[in-house]
Amino acid sequence: MVRGKVQMKRIENATSRQVTFSKRRNGILKKAYELSVLCDAEVALIVFSQKGRLYEFSSSSMQKIIERYLEHAKEDRNITNGAELQMQHLKHEAAFISKKIELLENAQRKILGHNLGTSSLEELQEIDSKLEKSLRNIRERKAQLYKEEVEKLQTKEKLLLEENAKLCEKSGLEHRQAQVKHKEIGSGSRSTISTDLFIGPPVTRNGP
Repeated sequence: MVRGKVQMKRIENATSRQVTFSKRRNGILKKAYELSVLCDAEVALIVFSQKGRLYEFSSSSMQKIIERYLEHAKEDRNITNGAELQMQHLKHEAAFISKKIELLENAQRKILGHNLGTSSLEELQEIDSKLEKSLRNIRERKAQLYKEEVEKLQTKEKLLLEENAKLCEKSGLEHRQAQVKHKEIGSGSRSTISTDLFIGPPVTRNGP
């Protein structure tokens, strides 16, 4: 015979409720004992009846198990409290950063000339002072970059002039060497020309 499914709600009949309590109590005590033996687990079970009567089971000392439970529960609470404190700290930090970003964005818009209608005279003077300081820093940086660029160009010009002087010197030396070589070739050619050519009547070298 198939056992019907028990509906999970309070049993209204007092007698039936007491019978069910006795059966279920013995069953759960038995399961706790089996769990402790089969799995070598440290088990403690406490049950109070509707009238306040205590039923308990412990695989070892009930007091030691309760102390161990309280110790673990305290550690869990400390971890939970620490996580909650850290979460609150992160929320406050995120809200602070968000507020700071909003203030910076508002200040940036005012520096760009927007949303100035709600600004007081002191705020406008402060913005004007910041702009003057920014312009001064920009001009100083610009002048520095110009100076560095001029120095680079002057250094490059000096190197080019030195290279040009070297090339001119080298070119002049080669030109002089070519002239000397040309003169040497001309002198050698004149020394090998025959001088036997004679224009005029033949001269008789033998006597009468």
